[in-house]
Amino acid sequence: MTNVTQNRPLSPHLSIYKQIPTMVMSILHRLTGMALYAGTILVAWWLIAAASGPEYFDWVNGIFGSLLGRLVLFGYTWALVHHLLGGIRHFIWDTGHGFDPQTSTKMAWATITGSVILTVLIWIAGYATRF
Repeated sequence: MTNVTQNRPLSPHLSIYKQIPTMVMSILHRLTGMALYAGTILVAWWLIAAASGPEYFDWVNGIFGSLLGRLVLFGYTWALVHHLLGGIRHFIWDTGHGFDPQTSTKMAWATITGSVILTVLIWIAGYATRF
């Protein structure tokens, strides 16, 4: 009996390919989609705490108001904005536009740059409206 696995070609792995912006954005789009599931659980926890009474709500707000909590919420905001912009990028591709390498690379950089800028602006607006 021969060993058939030795004669089979190996599939290339991510470490073999040169990482280009569109590939990185594709991976980030999937990762932010998964992160949104965890963030949505946090939003649901916050809403349940609000419905449970002032003591429990204050406790949950204290967690979200801590430095670690704010970092997690900032990351959730970035994941939400990045995933939204990635979805818009995919929608543009669905219309048949933006497939040439220069345009797709520019759109990838615009997605990451736009998501960071919009996230910071959202947080600035949030802090500006606090009393």
